[in-house]
Amino acid sequence: KHALWIVVLALGVLCWGQRLLEIPEYDGRDRVHELTNKNYKTVMKKYDIMVIYYHKAIGENLMARKQLEVEELALELAAQVLDDLHDKDIGFGLVDVKKDVAVAKKLGLEEVDSIYIFIDDEIIEYDGELAAETLVEFLYDVIKDPVEIINNERELKGFFNLVEDIKLVGYFKNEDSLSKYISYTKKSLIATNLKLDLNEVNFYEPFMDEPVIIPGKPYTEAELIDYIEEHDRPTLRKLEPHSMYETWEDDINGQHIVAFAEESDPDGFEFLEILKEVAGVNTENPDLSILWIDPDDFPLLVPYWEKTFGIDLSSPQIGVVDVKDADSIWMEMDDEENMPTANELDIWIEEVLVGKIDPNDNEDHDDFDDIDSEDSDEEKEKKDNEEEDDADKNDDEINYNDD
Repeated sequence: KHALWIVVLALGVLCWGQRLLEIPEYDGRDRVHELTNKNYKTVMKKYDIMVIYYHKAIGENLMARKQLEVEELALELAAQVLDDLHDKDIGFGLVDVKKDVAVAKKLGLEEVDSIYIFIDDEIIEYDGELAAETLVEFLYDVIKDPVEIINNERELKGFFNLVEDIKLVGYFKNEDSLSKYISYTKKSLIATNLKLDLNEVNFYEPFMDEPVIIPGKPYTEAELIDYIEEHDRPTLRKLEPHSMYETWEDDINGQHIVAFAEESDPDGFEFLEILKEVAGVNTENPDLSILWIDPDDFPLLVPYWEKTFGIDLSSPQIGVVDVKDADSIWMEMDDEENMPTANELDIWIEEVLVGKIDPNDNEDHDDFDDIDSEDSDEEKEKKDNEEEDDADKNDDEINYNDD
C-alpha cells in the first residue's frame, strides 16, 4: 500500500505561529568581521552561512561614519541573537567598496549598501531594511526547510492562516513525485479538505481563499518553479520590511496602486476586506497589483509618507504613486465614516488602469498656469488703462498750452 504524501511549498518560510522576537541589548562582544583579501576565505570557512554587508566607503565623512556604526550595531545584534543557534553557524562580515575591491569582485558583490547571504552554493540578496529584528526573521526563513508537513487538523488550520504569502500544496503517492524534500502524511482526509486530487498542485495567491490548479500534471520541479516565477506578482500583496525595496522596485509601468490601512484598526480592517474582495474578482488581470502598506509596520516612515503624499494615515487611503518622482493622486472618500464599496473601488481601479486617473496629469500645475494667464490679462488691462490716462494727461497739457 502506497503512502500518501502532502507537500506544501511556499515562497519563504511557512511558520505555523507568529514568532515573537525580542532583540536583547548589545553585550559588547564583537562578532562582525571586517573581511579583507587576506582573511575572507578563512573567516567564511568557519560558518555554514555568511552574511556580508557591502557598504560604501566612509572616508572622513562624519555622518557617513555614524551611519555605518548604526548599521554595524544592527549586524552585531543579529549576530548575537543567532550566536546560540544549534542548527547552523552564521557569520557576519563587512566589505568596504573602496578598500576591499578584490574581495567584492571574487565574491560577486555588485550592489553597494546591500546584504548578501552565502548559503551552500547559493547567494541570496537581502532586499529589506537593515534592522536586527527584520534581518534575523529573514535568516530564520532562509535556514528553515521551505517544505512543511500538513499531517493533522492543527497544521491544516495553520496552513489556511498563512494569508500573506504565495502557497503551493500538492498531493502525491510517493516521495519521487516532486523532489526528495517532499513531506508526507497518511491522512487522506487532509487531501480532501485541501480539495486536492492525486498528483495535483494548487496555487494560492496571497489573501485568496480559493486556489488555482496548476495545469500540466504530473509536474517536474522545474515546471513548478517556472509557474511560480510567472505568477510571482500577486493581485494584492503586502509591503514587508524584509523585502520592501525589492517589492517597491517591482512596479507596473512606473507606478504603484498603494493602499494604506492599519489591520488593527476597525476602519483599516474593513477597508482591507474590501481590497481582498476587489482583488479576488481581478486575479486574472496581469496589469493589476495592489500594494498594501500597514502603517504600523513602518512607524518611522509615516510622517514622511504623509508629507510627501499630502494624506492623513490615521484613516485608510488608496492612490496611485509614480515611483520615480513620488507624484501621486488619491481616491476621494465621499464620507469619512463609510468606506467605499467594493464596486466603487473596482470602478476607481479600472479608471486607473485605463489611464483616466494618472498622477502625472498634474491638475494643480494647470491651475497655476491658468492663474498666471489671468494675472497677465489683468496686468495688460492695467497697463492699457495707464496708457490711456497718460494720453488724456497729454491732451490736457496740449489744450492748456493752446489756451
